[in-house]
Amino acid sequence: MLIQFSTQPHQFEFLKPAKTSRGEYTEKTSHLISLRSGGFEGIGEAAPLPGLSLDGDVDYHAFTKHLLNVPLGTDDILEHLDLWEPGKDTALPAMRFAMHSAWQHLQHLLSQPSLLNSPKMPSHWVNTPFTQGKTGMKINGLVWMNGINAMYEEAMLKISLGFRCIKIKVGALDFDEECKLIEKLRKHMNAFQLEIRLDANGGFSPDVALEQIKALHRFQIHSIEQPVKARYHELDRICKESKIDIALDEELIGFHPNKIGNLDMSGKQLLSWAKPKYIILKPTLLGGLDLAEDWIRLAENEQIGWWSTSALEGNVGLACIAQWVSKFNPTLPQGLGTGSLFKENYNPQTRVVGEQLWFLP
Repeated sequence: MLIQFSTQPHQFEFLKPAKTSRGEYTEKTSHLISLRSGGFEGIGEAAPLPGLSLDGDVDYHAFTKHLLNVPLGTDDILEHLDLWEPGKDTALPAMRFAMHSAWQHLQHLLSQPSLLNSPKMPSHWVNTPFTQGKTGMKINGLVWMNGINAMYEEAMLKISLGFRCIKIKVGALDFDEECKLIEKLRKHMNAFQLEIRLDANGGFSPDVALEQIKALHRFQIHSIEQPVKARYHELDRICKESKIDIALDEELIGFHPNKIGNLDMSGKQLLSWAKPKYIILKPTLLGGLDLAEDWIRLAENEQIGWWSTSALEGNVGLACIAQWVSKFNPTLPQGLGTGSLFKENYNPQTRVVGEQLWFLP
């Protein structure tokens, strides 16, 4: 089987800046990855985050030009999936996520010739009630970093739309003001009515992180993502002594779940050492859906919970992640975007009704 590889860049412009404790995004570049064979086309999206993804500033054209206009075989695809794994100096996680998604999509189409004349959706290879449009998937409502009043209004808007789990970006504004914001929300809805997750994006200083977490504990917080920057040498102590359950996010970037790479530790060793309560799975940052599934197996072996999160992908990547995670029938609200952040997005494949994400079959 011969396969034709191609890539097409697309510049996304945000409707309004997406702010975190690390800074803000006003635009980003995505690349649609196409694998064609036998009249079928598998599609994936590579949308790395500058300043966060290992390949956030990589010139994709330079790294993939040797694949253009050259028929590829199955071994060539598998070789590049191996080459781009996290933990290697040649790692390209976002590109690997896109290539793996496109490869699985193409394999599914080739196995079902009746799909040749059907609409080309990027991820036909998952078949669940979600992908059939019969059920929705619960997601959290995200409150981006902004002025305190604007964040409160955004949170109340999410609540009015039906969200009963919201995630609030913290760690960059005045801590007392952030506490007042959460206190104000708690006066409106208690922990039985509203689940509050916090995401610090590494914004807490290690020497005061546990004190700040203790202060936040009184608001009955579900969890806090990445309170301190990744690679903090006493992360295990933070996870053990924290009054709020810790969820690791950025910490997983760069690790291969099963192999010891250039970080001198595998993902398995990381989880065994740090012992967080949850891990956050972002396939674009972790290098693919197959590796994300490896993280799930590791987490479950350590009795660690998990949920998936999109990472500012366009509608193609979002739909791929949503379809994939739906096969696990998750009970926790997922951190999936809604495709409404960009001025010019790819064609929508999901829609949000209340607090649920629905697939458009």
